[in-house]
Amino acid sequence: MRVLGVDPGLTRCGVGVVEGTAGRPLTLVGVGVVRTPADLDLSRRLLLIETGLEEWFEAHRPDAVAVERVFSQHNVRTVMGTAQASAVAMLVAARRGLPVALHTPSEVKAAISGSGRADKDQVAAMVARVLRLAEPPKPADAADAAALAICHIWRGTAQNRLAAAIAKQR
Repeated sequence: MRVLGVDPGLTRCGVGVVEGTAGRPLTLVGVGVVRTPADLDLSRRLLLIETGLEEWFEAHRPDAVAVERVFSQHNVRTVMGTAQASAVAMLVAARRGLPVALHTPSEVKAAISGSGRADKDQVAAMVARVLRLAEPPKPADAADAAALAICHIWRGTAQNRLAAAIAKQR
């Protein structure tokens, strides 16, 4: 399974593509960020994110997409921008008919490090270890996106099996 992880943000939208299956070594296919200038109008920034994500989807052809679930922060303006970037990622995936899963930050941290309270450095270090990289992806948004993809491969498979079993019971 090839999963494209998205760590949504207006200034830096992290993107990471990981391939593999649960229980087997995973491979980093690509990692980076889609950047937008802070001085641009919001609509133009969202368009740049959409264009950048379209390029990632086209180049890497994921089977599924994992997006960080937006959680309530104290800064409403930051939450709105993150939610808007998240919606763009979901739209790009939906346009291609790809399944989209939302994972909370603590869920991703727990999956990758064993602790839902891990800091960014711990997450980045574990991404490097799991993907057998010499050093963590930079910037942190890119490492977070790779962590989302890893989390989805590890947890999404179990969730899909559970959903299929429940559907079969009905």
